[in-house]
Amino acid sequence: MGKLLREMAALWRKLSPVRYAYPAQDVALGHSQLHLVGSIHMGTQTMMPLPAALQAKLAHADALIVEADITSGASPFSESEICLPLAERLTAEELFQLRRLCHEVGIDPEVIDLLPAWQIALMLQAQQAQRLGLRADYGIDFQLLQAARAQQKRIIELEGPETQLALLKALPENGLSLLQDTLKHWHTNARLLQTMIGWWLETPPGNNKTVLPGTFNNALNDVLMLQRNQRWSETLSELPPGDYVVAVGALHLYGEGNLPALLKKS
Repeated sequence: MGKLLREMAALWRKLSPVRYAYPAQDVALGHSQLHLVGSIHMGTQTMMPLPAALQAKLAHADALIVEADITSGASPFSESEICLPLAERLTAEELFQLRRLCHEVGIDPEVIDLLPAWQIALMLQAQQAQRLGLRADYGIDFQLLQAARAQQKRIIELEGPETQLALLKALPENGLSLLQDTLKHWHTNARLLQTMIGWWLETPPGNNKTVLPGTFNNALNDVLMLQRNQRWSETLSELPPGDYVVAVGALHLYGEGNLPALLKKS
């Protein structure tokens, strides 16, 4: 009877996954256990320290896995290709909106006029996040990296800064559609940032089928979300046996083609 009860308890745990007070899911891959964490790359001071349950997971883990080690000092802004003036790349309406947003977040339009569009988009997004009170050193992945180093944990990169930079540079027209989407979905992106902060400070989504507002067009979503999820799934499926904490952008855990769903299929 005792053995039967233990087997039933084990089955119940498998069918009733653990719920965390932050965006996270556990996935078993053969002899590996993955604790997938929906990271926010910029956070608020109230997101420190990390939840006790996450700290315990990291202490028990064999390694921390991140998209890129953002503490390495690499920056996508160290080198910039000289492009056509923005007036020749954007419509009059888009240019007007860009200048308005630059004024709103404190960016000099003349300084960015010849920069690649993807770089301008990232600058705008970063400044928007700062205006909402977010800082990089309060981000979840930054805190995890700091904690992992303090514990002398192995750190594994899914991509690394160089790969991410190459991805951005390979976007058509120097990422013009990324800049256009940033302008088009400016207010939606602000609400989405606030929603994700709420996942950490209040309540995370109930399941990975949660529908979120889109801030990318279909082509960009395929390159920046779906294709990356597929590559990460393949990489994680090849890990040696062990326990891992895996921190990726929170949006990669939800919606169509999300990372947990791909891993469970592998």
